[in-house]
Amino acid sequence: MTASRTPTTAEELRGAGLRVTAARVALLETVRGGDHLGVEAIASGVRDRVGHISLQAVYEALHALTAAGLVRRIEPAGSPARFEGRVGDNHHHILCRSCGAVADVDCAVGEAPCLTASDDHGYSIDEAEVIYWGLCPDCSTARIS
Repeated sequence: MTASRTPTTAEELRGAGLRVTAARVALLETVRGGDHLGVEAIASGVRDRVGHISLQAVYEALHALTAAGLVRRIEPAGSPARFEGRVGDNHHHILCRSCGAVADVDCAVGEAPCLTASDDHGYSIDEAEVIYWGLCPDCSTARIS
């Protein structure tokens, strides 16, 4: 019996039909190692790994990785886009109105019940984006103090 091994980042890129570059590998690993990172934070992480990379190259790589389903882009209202490596499970997010912290939230019941709309208007729904808003524990405590 052979134990299955986790594919390398390069193998995942190839499997998604993308060309493997040091910048793409560094970018995907930075996103996966981070916590709902913005573009500037991702660019900084990539630069720490491979040296100079333009912001435009980061945007282009993020677009390619998102289109390939390796990265997920979330765009909370009034906030810049953020990126994460958790893909394919239709989870949701909770955001702090005060400090901007973001956390993942699994669907409330069973297997992605949010994909069953009360009226789908004829659409074939494959994703739902739910964002909960509130105050994180630190900001809630700060308001009480």
